[in-house]
Amino acid sequence: MSKILIIKNKVKKFSKQIQVSGDKSLSIRWVLLASQAIGRSKGYNLLMSEDVLAAINSIKKLGIKVKIQKNYCEIIGNGINGFKYKKNLTIDAKNSGTLGRLILGLLIKSPKKIKIIGDKSLSKRDFSRVTIPLRKFGVKFFYKTKNKLPLTILGTQSAEGIKYLENKGSAQCKSSIMLAALNASGTTSIKAKKSRNHSELLFKYLKIPIKVRKTRKFDFIDIKKPKKINAFNYQIPGDISSSAFFMVLTTLANDSKLLIKNVNINPSRMGVIIILKKMGAQITLKNQKNYRGEKISDILIKSSKKLKAINCPVELNSSAIDEFLVIFLIAAKAKGVSCFKDLSELNQKESPRLIWGSKILNMMSIKTDLTKDSIKIYGQPNLEIKRPITIKGYLKDHRVFMMSTIAALTLGGKWKIHDKDSINTSFPSFLKIIKDIDHSSL
Repeated sequence: MSKILIIKNKVKKFSKQIQVSGDKSLSIRWVLLASQAIGRSKGYNLLMSEDVLAAINSIKKLGIKVKIQKNYCEIIGNGINGFKYKKNLTIDAKNSGTLGRLILGLLIKSPKKIKIIGDKSLSKRDFSRVTIPLRKFGVKFFYKTKNKLPLTILGTQSAEGIKYLENKGSAQCKSSIMLAALNASGTTSIKAKKSRNHSELLFKYLKIPIKVRKTRKFDFIDIKKPKKINAFNYQIPGDISSSAFFMVLTTLANDSKLLIKNVNINPSRMGVIIILKKMGAQITLKNQKNYRGEKISDILIKSSKKLKAINCPVELNSSAIDEFLVIFLIAAKAKGVSCFKDLSELNQKESPRLIWGSKILNMMSIKTDLTKDSIKIYGQPNLEIKRPITIKGYLKDHRVFMMSTIAALTLGGKWKIHDKDSINTSFPSFLKIIKDIDHSSL
């Protein structure tokens, strides 16, 4: 039975300070890299979502000891390729494309077949973007349905470094190859279209032999197999993707302000802030600092009455790919027509997000022009929704749920949003934080 969230009231004026959950990308990467380190690593502020718990369960199945304490998670690693490979092993990546694709990179030496499965949504996504480069290391893959989960991997004992062009701007694909390079002799060279660089920063911090040369469109990454990875403690900063929903909530609310503490503002993830500021949002970064190569900041947001349309520069796409749904809500209230192009990658997510974004805007009486990779949004600065709206059948995509919630809280109408538990995959505390901001709105 689908759990339904009903919202009848707009959010009231507020002035609050919040902290969002740990960064999902970094949480999963910490789990996987700690499993390859020697000894005890501790992760603090780890995001305890279904995606991250699936990563923890995956390494436990591979013989890694994990202890979850009240304030931290401890992983006792056995070193590079220190997994215990059992017969008939199945790893469930649940809804997580990051886990499903990255863990394949760590399994390239598996002497036994390992089956990777996922939920209905993940099983629709294209895995050839990682299996094609991993095959170049000598890995074998077996599919039930071509390029989709479930798939079976059989590793090689003689992996050598490869050269690969990653031209989709997929950090998951790039990171999977980087993790495979930990078990390959020689040098692995990747020419990668710009995408988030958490893996590169972690590799540098862990003293894994890596060289990165940046050009305007591509990063050239060379990795050599390290002798070992030392255990490491890590304080996961707040997730900018989760923060984006509260940035838009505050921007669209009346006469409100919000301070979000300790958020990861990695430049490869800053697209949402750059885009929102171009559209007239009042966002200020405070108390900036560097942590393990990552930039961290408090983010102050104030309500904005004058929002303007944007012809969004395509070079910002990869650094805002997970935030476009909620950016579209700003475009709905902006003066003029906003254009977003080259967004086919948005339809490769948990649901076809570009299509769903357009569909929800149309339900709100916002005109859109949609193609397979672009959207034009005809803004209405005086938008006020009066009628009931029901959101369902969106493959339990957590970001569709959160976009709909923010729309309901800021734009009016009576909303029935199905699959309330979809947020457990990435941001279980989302509704709790909203109640903390305004307990009368939900």
